[in-house]
Amino acid sequence: MINKDTEIYCSFAEKAGNVGCQMMNTAFYYYGLDKIYKSFSVKNIEDAVNAVLTLDIKGFAITMPFKVDVLKYVDSMEDSVKELGAANTVINKDGKLHAYNTDIYSSHAYLQQFENDSKLYIVGNGGYAKAVKYSAKKLDYNVETITRENWDELFDIKNSIVYNCTPLKIADWVDTSNLFIDCLVDTPTGIILANLQASKQFELYTDLEFPL
Repeated sequence: MINKDTEIYCSFAEKAGNVGCQMMNTAFYYYGLDKIYKSFSVKNIEDAVNAVLTLDIKGFAITMPFKVDVLKYVDSMEDSVKELGAANTVINKDGKLHAYNTDIYSSHAYLQQFENDSKLYIVGNGGYAKAVKYSAKKLDYNVETITRENWDELFDIKNSIVYNCTPLKIADWVDTSNLFIDCLVDTPTGIILANLQASKQFELYTDLEFPL
């Protein structure tokens, strides 16, 4: 039962979703932890971070478009976050905020199952795309980025891996000869990626193994 000692965890996004709430609260319940998880729609990440410190929220996730800007307000960050310039998870330890990027873990775990001799096209250049590119480089993929500047090239890609790192629904625009990976949580690959990164977040929040 929620009480005065219940620890609060949350996520901040332009538009709050339910996926993180369902996964985290189910995992907290599985272990019988006195913790809850709530997603919030926010317009200003600085205000959200101030709320974390004021309310002693123990940890939070950040989605697009706040993964870069949030770093202005943390006290420390893991080395990969320093290199990337983007984070998606922050832990509050005694009023000090520490930034992590579990998108690196999820994209690395997903990409390592494929042959890296295929060219990998990353669609997007935001915080999530940075994490995927970081993982792909570690796995020695030949990477090219598709952005607004070269968007028309997307329609000509064949026999490659296309990884959508944007909020756009582009599946119908990608040739069927490609292996298409979509980060959107309402897609089959998006669900897998969400579970992978949530498992790492849960470990950071609790030091326990994700049960799902």
